[in-house]
Amino acid sequence: MTLTSLDIEPALLLWPDLSGASAQLVNHSENQTFRIDTNDNRCFMLRIHRTGYQSVASIQSELNWLSALQRDTALPVPEPIAGHDGELLQSFDAPDGTRHQAVLFQYIAGREPTPESNLGDLFGTLGTYAATLHQHVTNWQRPADFVRQSWQAATILDTDGPWGDWRMAPGVNARNRPILDRLDSTLWMRLAEYGLDQNRYGLIHADMRLGNLLVDGDQVSLIDFDDCGFCWFTYDFAAAISFHETNPAIPALKAAWIESYQAVRPLDEQDIKSIDSMVMLRRMAMLAWIGSHAETKLAQLHAPGFADGTVDLAERYLRGAIWPV
Repeated sequence: MTLTSLDIEPALLLWPDLSGASAQLVNHSENQTFRIDTNDNRCFMLRIHRTGYQSVASIQSELNWLSALQRDTALPVPEPIAGHDGELLQSFDAPDGTRHQAVLFQYIAGREPTPESNLGDLFGTLGTYAATLHQHVTNWQRPADFVRQSWQAATILDTDGPWGDWRMAPGVNARNRPILDRLDSTLWMRLAEYGLDQNRYGLIHADMRLGNLLVDGDQVSLIDFDDCGFCWFTYDFAAAISFHETNPAIPALKAAWIESYQAVRPLDEQDIKSIDSMVMLRRMAMLAWIGSHAETKLAQLHAPGFADGTVDLAERYLRGAIWPV
């Protein structure tokens, strides 16, 4: 269901000084994000959660981590704003009677980078950010009621995953399905071998792609923690190259990411080797997502050729490596 600015008017009453503000939809992906402009020329971003995706407890946990990151690190991440009742997470009823969860954030200036941007420097920054996040979570005492989803083989590759079934995605057919089936079974095996040691698996952002970055001069802000969950740390690199895995610049970006990451937090040989598996796991996640989110512009943009591109990457991966070592 796509909400309009009229639908979310009841939500604006939940925060101080938003009554009478104007709202404009700026993004519809997993959730819907509206830009809110007030009568006194202030700006905020309002996120309306997709019903049935994240539970109240899960959203509260995301906000707990964001608050801890703001307290404990210098990372430029979103700042949620409390409503009249002092709570960061608010709920409202749209005019049609449907109940929605909403979070208001301070506005962050910047523009989404493009594949034509100076991605070498950007991926160096992302490596630093990822390592800082992972270093934080290994030392952070999570609240007892903290709950987030896990991104593993089962939640991505099984038929009932939260992002859908890759087997039903557009472009998957009798010709390319055998390669994707081989990839599926190989990922299960290699991820099991890599294991869930606390030095390589924990709470991550899980969606550090270009669309979740805002660049303003030298400042790079990391936004949209809605998919944060428990996964392998090196998956954050895989998420960063989402939709662009076939770009010939990726090996250089991978090297920049690893170098900057290791300046903060070490990676061993197995960690670095795992990156190819994470890239393929993420690619399968996005293949499923495109199939289950066909109504979004992002899915429509990337759907043509995505399955065949995944097969090309899978063939290289199954032969030994996605990119030359």
